[in-house]
Amino acid sequence: MKHSSRLDQEIHQDNMMLVDKERNAVNGRVLNQADFPKTLPILPLRGLVVYPQTAVPLNIGQPRSIRLIESTAPQNGLIGLCASHDQERTMPGPGEIYRIGTVATVHRQLRRQDGTIRMLINGLNRFRVKTFVATDPFLVAEIESLPEEISVTAQTEAIARNLVDMFMRLAEFVPNIQGDLLASSLNHDNPLQLVYTIATYLQLNLNDAQRFLEFNTVTEKMEWLVRHIGKETEIMEVGQRIRSEAFGQIEQAQREYFLREQLKAIQRELGEADERVGEANAFRTKIEAAAMPVEAREEAERELNRLTKLPVAAAEYGVVRTYLEWLVNLPWNLATTDNLDLAHAKTVLDDDHHGLDEVKERIVEFLAVRRLRKGRSVDTAVSSYRPDRLGAILCFVGPPGVGKTSLGRSIARAMGRKFARISLGGMRDEAEIRGHRRTYIGALPGRIMQMLRRCQSKNPVIILDEIDKLGADFRGDPASALLEVLDPEQNRTFRDHYLDVPFDLSEVMFITTANTLDAIPGPLQDRMEVIRLAGYTESEKVAIAENYLLPRQIHENGLLPEEIQLDTAVLQQIIRDYTREAGVRELERQIGRVCRKVATAVAQQSNLDTTHSRQISVTQLTSLLGTARYQPDTMHRTRTPGVATGLAWTSTGGHILFIEAAKMPGQKGLTITGQLGDVMQESAQAALTYVRSQAAQLGVAPTFFDKHDIHIHIPAGAIPKDGPSAGITIATALASLLTERPVCENTGMTGEITLRGQIMPVGGLKEKVLAAHRAGLQQVILPQQNEPDLAELPSEIKKALTFILASTMDEVLQAALCTD
Repeated sequence: MKHSSRLDQEIHQDNMMLVDKERNAVNGRVLNQADFPKTLPILPLRGLVVYPQTAVPLNIGQPRSIRLIESTAPQNGLIGLCASHDQERTMPGPGEIYRIGTVATVHRQLRRQDGTIRMLINGLNRFRVKTFVATDPFLVAEIESLPEEISVTAQTEAIARNLVDMFMRLAEFVPNIQGDLLASSLNHDNPLQLVYTIATYLQLNLNDAQRFLEFNTVTEKMEWLVRHIGKETEIMEVGQRIRSEAFGQIEQAQREYFLREQLKAIQRELGEADERVGEANAFRTKIEAAAMPVEAREEAERELNRLTKLPVAAAEYGVVRTYLEWLVNLPWNLATTDNLDLAHAKTVLDDDHHGLDEVKERIVEFLAVRRLRKGRSVDTAVSSYRPDRLGAILCFVGPPGVGKTSLGRSIARAMGRKFARISLGGMRDEAEIRGHRRTYIGALPGRIMQMLRRCQSKNPVIILDEIDKLGADFRGDPASALLEVLDPEQNRTFRDHYLDVPFDLSEVMFITTANTLDAIPGPLQDRMEVIRLAGYTESEKVAIAENYLLPRQIHENGLLPEEIQLDTAVLQQIIRDYTREAGVRELERQIGRVCRKVATAVAQQSNLDTTHSRQISVTQLTSLLGTARYQPDTMHRTRTPGVATGLAWTSTGGHILFIEAAKMPGQKGLTITGQLGDVMQESAQAALTYVRSQAAQLGVAPTFFDKHDIHIHIPAGAIPKDGPSAGITIATALASLLTERPVCENTGMTGEITLRGQIMPVGGLKEKVLAAHRAGLQQVILPQQNEPDLAELPSEIKKALTFILASTMDEVLQAALCTD
């Protein structure tokens, strides 16, 4: 049995009919205990609960239900109404209906042509099913009365009034309930009839309706209705507010549309072009002038056609418009003319940087090739097979402060090209290189295309700074995205995800910078021409300070050139006592400190127009810069047997390190400290094994190792250290300890050792030798196989140092250990 789908107004009208015409009869039909039947036919209801003292229309069509109505009418006219658990169940059994229901009487009925019966029933009292006595032809149950507890107090009266007010407020949100009809329906003195009438209007879901029917007191029913109506009212108010906002937006859109149509009409009358038409014509002109490739032009025209069909208010309009602006503003055919004057290039590079001959030579070679290819015809067969490579991809590797980034700016100035810089340090999102796809809100092209648009040139010099500090996470790997950008065979048709059309990057000169190659993936290294910048010698630093750093600091600190003078001796003292670096950053900071001290003294003068020249002497450095930060200590530390000076390479340049060995009573123990990596610990073990195997030749007692422990330590324990190049230094320190012969003063060494005492070549030789020179060493022991690397050293370093090339450990010990 289903609830009728007629309008609620019909229900209210039927209820009002009962109230106005038969109110006394209805109240008289409320059954008392004496008239309450013992058994009753049960009519299961689907999705509906009928309350006492209410009238509800029903439609019945099941044969079992029709037989129940037909057999009931000749008798007392009473039926039992119980809700079914499952609304989809057409003929529920005794175990599939609720046990608490309502005794009702059929008020009116009408048989339709399709055989169904339309009727209006009136609920009377509650009952509980005790047991079912029959199931065929319909359900019959033995029942008992279940009256509600009614207590009329001041509290219930207050709740009832509040309940009516709240329900009237809720009814304002239901348009199909008439206010006057509702007010008369709620005009009841009986609180039980009031709550049941309100519950009928609320049309509760089945579970809530059955739960409400089963409450045993009027107070429970009222309090539950107050909570439920309060919640429903809040939901309806929020819904009305949302609808009001939506209607307001729709009205605003309609108003804007109306105004736009009026504006179009006015423009037509004035002979002016439509805004969209004018914008489309402007884009069409820019597309013609941009000289795009065929594919890019076709995409631009396709998007332009879409733009002309979209209304200005559409969200897609702005997306398409932004995309077209990017396409027409890219430098598809804009390029600067290279200055191929080789003498000019050399002059610019020399003016900006001291030394760095290898880099300058490479740039001059690049320009020379461009000049020859421009002035001579090229074999057409070759050029058709392999397109011209008009750009270059260089990688400057070196410690901080050697001028890697500033070199890129000087190269751009020497060639007459635009310059751009992109910092890659910490970059983790692949979209920073390739761009975001247009499906994302706020999508933009990658950094490469953004720089090209800013430069308005398709052949700029672009510095990709800190390429060794790229990251990777769930958003992709930027290093992999750079493979296409930095590949001369692929970047001619580079596709940005946002633009989705090929762009030619082959004319761009890419220069990457890094402190070390270890963090750069091998495939990416393979695409770049690596140029190493090992660092500067002392004389080069002096020249850089005199020609570049000091004039810049004088200008930045507001001084005049004649107000401060730092001669070569002062600069050398600053380099030796206050800096220890491969580059010149710290040197410039110390020069800046001196200039600020002088600027303070000048500013305190009473007459600033009077200039006084201040010659800074070596003795004044302590008062200006404080005590010396670095002292040469190699001579003092190696006087004790068991200490050797090694040379190490780091991402910040070359450094010296002291390796110490000590012996103590024990049983063949080996302790290694100084935060060493696995490779360095293995080198220490290999060095000890070699020394033990050569104990007899070194004059060590055969039982020495059985009664002693060895401790190898490398100071500066807070700094991680690793690598195989300390092998010969560790072996020398052990040999010095066991033979009690100190290592020669001012001697440093580097090289990998094998168990047989062979010396293997190592890398970073130039940086290590420069570090030895900075530390004041005079003799350096190197592997024999590193002899070709000596050609890269500056001539002044070769003159200042003595190099001993060794192929075995015997040669190392012979040169390193003092005879006395």
